[in-house]
Amino acid sequence: MSRAEDRPRVYEIRIAGHPSTEAALALQDPIKRLLCPDPDHAPPCEVPWSFTVADDGPDDDSTALVLGVLASKEQTTQVAARVRALAGEARAVGVSEGDAGEWEELVEQYRFEKGLR
Repeated sequence: MSRAEDRPRVYEIRIAGHPSTEAALALQDPIKRLLCPDPDHAPPCEVPWSFTVADDGPDDDSTALVLGVLASKEQTTQVAARVRALAGEARAVGVSEGDAGEWEELVEQYRFEKGLR
């Protein structure tokens, strides 16, 4: 894959199958520690990230925690593997390309930390 093909972009890592929003949000702290073991480090983070929740299926009886990252495809694959190991086999973890317009805070964080104002 060429460098141009693997330029940083927004990806969504969806951790599915939570019975409630509260249960999905409970996974945030362990994932934060996974992505950023030292919250007092100097910026930037290796991989900028943010969270949201979403309905997980047509019946709305399940919730997904969605981790947005702004990274290369290779970095995203590595992060997803680490999240998958943390979430365990009981949770489906999928990766898809995200819409930068829906992750404006994440894109702004990336620009700020990279000095791209």
